[in-house]
Amino acid sequence: MGGTLEYFSGLLGSSHKHKKRKQLQTVELKVRMDCDGCELKVKKALSSMKGVQSVDINRKQQKVTVTGFVEPNKVLKRAKSTGKKAEIWPYVAYNLVDHPYAAGAYDKKAPPGYVRNVEAVNISHQGNKQEDQMTNMFNDENPNACSIM
Repeated sequence: MGGTLEYFSGLLGSSHKHKKRKQLQTVELKVRMDCDGCELKVKKALSSMKGVQSVDINRKQQKVTVTGFVEPNKVLKRAKSTGKKAEIWPYVAYNLVDHPYAAGAYDKKAPPGYVRNVEAVNISHQGNKQEDQMTNMFNDENPNACSIM
């Protein structure tokens, strides 16, 4: 019943209450920056956003990390408004990928410790499915296991 009341109070309540419910987030972007001026321009634009608590820039990796009560799409839009090429950080930490040496999973352009985006993780999971099929083929519960051997 409590969930129902919260739902209706959310519908009937002011939008001001809804804005306070934003969660603290860390948004990582890949932004093309060549010089100190570019870096300063991006940092100033993102720091001035409502809800931003910190902006960290690693120019060598072209990585901008924004922490605060913000929405990722709005942060991306603000970064693009500076005239710089920007996208959501396209890499996944190396230790999150099951089989980093699977074909297409490793990207030489990725910074150290990273592999290319979520597609890399999906490729590695497809490999697991094949392994599972192979081990299940000889499983005692498989009625055709004897004919395979």
